[in-house]
Amino acid sequence: MTRLSVEMLAADAPPPITSAGHAQLGIAVLAGIAVIVLLITKFKLHAFLSLTIGSLVLGAVAGAPLDKAITSFTTGLGSTVAGVGVLIALGAILGKLLADSGGADQVVDTILAKAGGRAMPWAMVLIASVIGLPLFFEVGIVLLIPVVLMVAKRGNYSLMRIGIPALAGLSVMHGLIPPHPGPLVAIDAVKANLGVTLALGILVAIPTVIIAGPLFSKVAARWVDVPAPDRMLPQRPSEELQRRPGFGATLATVLLPVVLMLAKALVDIVVDDPANLTQRVFDVIGSPLIALLAAVIVGIFTLGRPAGFSKERITSSVEKGLMPIAGILLIVGAGGGFKQTLIDCGVGQMILDISKDWSIPALLLAWLIAVVIRLATGSATVATVSAAGLVAPLAADMSTTHAALLVLAVGAGSLFFSHVNDAGFWLVKEYFGLNVGQTIKTWSVMETIISVVAGGLVLLLSLII
Repeated sequence: MTRLSVEMLAADAPPPITSAGHAQLGIAVLAGIAVIVLLITKFKLHAFLSLTIGSLVLGAVAGAPLDKAITSFTTGLGSTVAGVGVLIALGAILGKLLADSGGADQVVDTILAKAGGRAMPWAMVLIASVIGLPLFFEVGIVLLIPVVLMVAKRGNYSLMRIGIPALAGLSVMHGLIPPHPGPLVAIDAVKANLGVTLALGILVAIPTVIIAGPLFSKVAARWVDVPAPDRMLPQRPSEELQRRPGFGATLATVLLPVVLMLAKALVDIVVDDPANLTQRVFDVIGSPLIALLAAVIVGIFTLGRPAGFSKERITSSVEKGLMPIAGILLIVGAGGGFKQTLIDCGVGQMILDISKDWSIPALLLAWLIAVVIRLATGSATVATVSAAGLVAPLAADMSTTHAALLVLAVGAGSLFFSHVNDAGFWLVKEYFGLNVGQTIKTWSVMETIISVVAGGLVLLLSLII
């Protein structure tokens, strides 16, 4: 970023709520993050409360008036939830319909019937990537791990050989591909183009998931050779297998929002005329809200009805899909509040001032900031939201593609080395029957590979496009 563009950005930005210098702001950021980490890890406080308290500590140490710090936090929380809350809700509904109707099982069983032997790890990547598109990471794990355990047990496969590809597919989707909450929040913060980010995200995701999934699983299986734990093997009720949606209909429903958003991005590039009727139509149907809403409505007919669901049963699935996301919405919102407090205190401008004379690329800086927050808090979503807010000013004079790459750099950094302060770490450990050391050698290393490979590919793409 040039000195002129930085000065222009500073002139357009509202004045910070504090007059603190760079040193005090730096201390305030460290104090805020330290409080969040301490409350989450040591005192086991919910991330929403931890982020709220951390935001107030940040404002206090930065010397901001308490009322202005509170206003910054609530403003950021409201704008973040307004920007992505409905999308998260629609994604949760679609995921619940997919799970309850047996559509997810249909996709899994169909792909597994076509695969065997050496192809099985690749089939697991495909399953996890497709199923993981509309699902939150934790929901995806709960849905797919029973499948992983059954495949490993019945096919006499190494658990890591089957499990690591599935986990890699879920994790890459979660960190890089909208409509997952982290990428959506980052896109909103950076003001990136969603369609371009989605297209580039898929481009980065494919080689990343291949390296971290099927290829790394060979090494992981040698490091940790454990059988599928019998206590976790699911017993499926027979009625679930009697009526299920078709494979084609299920796959089309899951991919519908992705196709609509990609079509919008393609039309924007080809037509590039806001007054053109075709572009205006695709701007509407390709917006994430309409794309996901369309998938939910279509899913009611392609998933719920073939499964024999009554209107009451469909309504029940929708309600149950919404219930678990209250905590996610609050965490994402509080992360947005923390981000806004950072910006209003002048931390974003401080990073601009400090980094403008550095030789470090903006994308690498974004990746490193996300890595630090991920290691500290254990939450990929918190890392994405906070890092996106910090580096958002860097996108001011970036091209559309480079702004999208900035989002992907943050998303890649947010996946770095999951360890004991990450809920995903313990989910994997318990489901796979591993000890802490084995989980680090498999799951944690896999997450690091995803982060480093995806970050490297983002930097490579920035030199090409």
